[in-house]
Amino acid sequence: MRTVSLLLMTVAMVVAAGTLTGAPAPQEHPAYLHALSDLRDARGHLERPNGGALEHQEQDAIAEIDKAIGEIKAASIDDGKDIHDHARVDLHMPWTGRLRTALQLLDRAHNDIAKEEDNPAAHGLKRRALEHIDLARRHVHEAMDVAH
Repeated sequence: MRTVSLLLMTVAMVVAAGTLTGAPAPQEHPAYLHALSDLRDARGHLERPNGGALEHQEQDAIAEIDKAIGEIKAASIDDGKDIHDHARVDLHMPWTGRLRTALQLLDRAHNDIAKEEDNPAAHGLKRRALEHIDLARRHVHEAMDVAH
């Protein structure tokens, strides 16, 4: 009986600790889930269709996208999808078109996350995620300059 009481008390403490962390629940922040999807899709557009080597601008953009995804998932906003789970990319699209599409997706992710945040605990997440997305956008612009 004592073991059951200890177990119930431990479970209650874990549940209480989870609610006190201030991490936003995924259903409370659908914009973050949309941003995750857009970030994965942008990442997919930056991968070479033939598996070829990426320029450093593209590598840097992917690294920043991965960091933005990490920030969102660290706040317990996770849709459970793998980083490579993205919409199908047209393998015949010219590289400059893929870069433009990646930039549009990054813009959408930025706009989703930039929406007003009512949870003070999520303000740091929002700021860091936006910084990574903005850096990724800058690297995609640099890749577009090189591609032209």
